[in-house]
Amino acid sequence: MSITATLIGQLITFAILVWFIGKYLWVPMTRMMDDRKKRIADGLAAAERGIHEQELAEQKAAQHIKEAKEQAAEILAQAQKRAAEIIDEAKIDAKTEGERLITAANAEIEQEVNRAKETLRAQVVDITVAAAGKIIKKEIDAKAHGELLQDVVGQI
Repeated sequence: MSITATLIGQLITFAILVWFIGKYLWVPMTRMMDDRKKRIADGLAAAERGIHEQELAEQKAAQHIKEAKEQAAEILAQAQKRAAEIIDEAKIDAKTEGERLITAANAEIEQEVNRAKETLRAQVVDITVAAAGKIIKKEIDAKAHGELLQDVVGQI
């Protein structure tokens, strides 16, 4: 065989191969490449959207954390305010109760002083009657001289 026949055979085989690839393989392969290109582009777009959504989520999370801290600070401030109010109320109640107890104690002391004065007056009357009896050497009748004794007690 000659080179020309071999070359023509190879040219024909090559042309058939190009035609076969163009007709049956090229279109599906380009479609497959286009699909792959599209999937890669979609994946990159999804990754970019994911990054953007992640940034938004981080911003929202930071905002939520900030709001939670503000709410916690507000709750603490309210709790401290309420605690101060409770303490003030307790102080006022304690002061009122203390004043009431002091008033009751003063009233009881006054009653005891009055009882002691009455007892002392009765003892002074008895001592006075005894002393007067010794002075005048006769017995003084408390019932008979009640008015005189009441006058003496009134002066004491």
